[in-house]
Amino acid sequence: MADWVTGKVTKVQFWTDALFSLTVHAPVHPFKAGQFAKLGLDVDGERVQRAYSYVNAPDNPDLEFYLVTVPDGKLSPRLAALKPGDEVQIVSEAAGFFVLEEIPDCDTLWMLATGTAIGPYLSILQYGKDLGRFKNIVLVHAARYAADLSYLPQMQALEQQYGGKLKIQTVVSRETVAGALTGRVPALIESGALEDAVGLPLNAETSHVMLCGNPQMVRDTQQLLKDTRQMTKHLRRRPGHMTAEHYW
Repeated sequence: MADWVTGKVTKVQFWTDALFSLTVHAPVHPFKAGQFAKLGLDVDGERVQRAYSYVNAPDNPDLEFYLVTVPDGKLSPRLAALKPGDEVQIVSEAAGFFVLEEIPDCDTLWMLATGTAIGPYLSILQYGKDLGRFKNIVLVHAARYAADLSYLPQMQALEQQYGGKLKIQTVVSRETVAGALTGRVPALIESGALEDAVGLPLNAETSHVMLCGNPQMVRDTQQLLKDTRQMTKHLRRRPGHMTAEHYW
């Protein structure tokens, strides 16, 4: 049985009509950067719960979650309606293996995300531990519109903080925006446009790829990298080049 604790909402930040971040204070157990928790509310006598990744670093007591409102969803519209001071239930023990200790050493670590799946990477990069074994880190955030790149200022601040080691690249699929690539992640890898933009090769010899977000993007990218770059899924018993987490 999950061990639920009561959290208190301290901040609700709306980025667009659909995207928002929820900050909560709660007595949760220590977690690893990249892991997720479950948030829950009691609706008609039933605990409605969903998994959301921590955006904050593990040493930051402001527990932050990045969400998209699903119009007919049971939980997300209710979470979006919360105000500072309101209570929310949270599972005290985090879960998930999308963490750096599962990632093998390599020259370049690619972090590819769509939508709200940028969260785990922000947690990892804000924490900053265990990243010395990578020469380069590339953070790619793909969204439909530039307005959906909620954490771009924070990504840019991290890029400065890492002093050349971290490269960030945004991708939008529904419009053309200065500084962002236009299209879908698999197509931008296939054409070489992503590598050209960041100035680093994506291959089995030098790279490990973390994939998080839209299951279609994850599957298509894995298949493309397998077919064209001879990259394999990473398993503990059989080390490879790709680690993935589906976001729904």
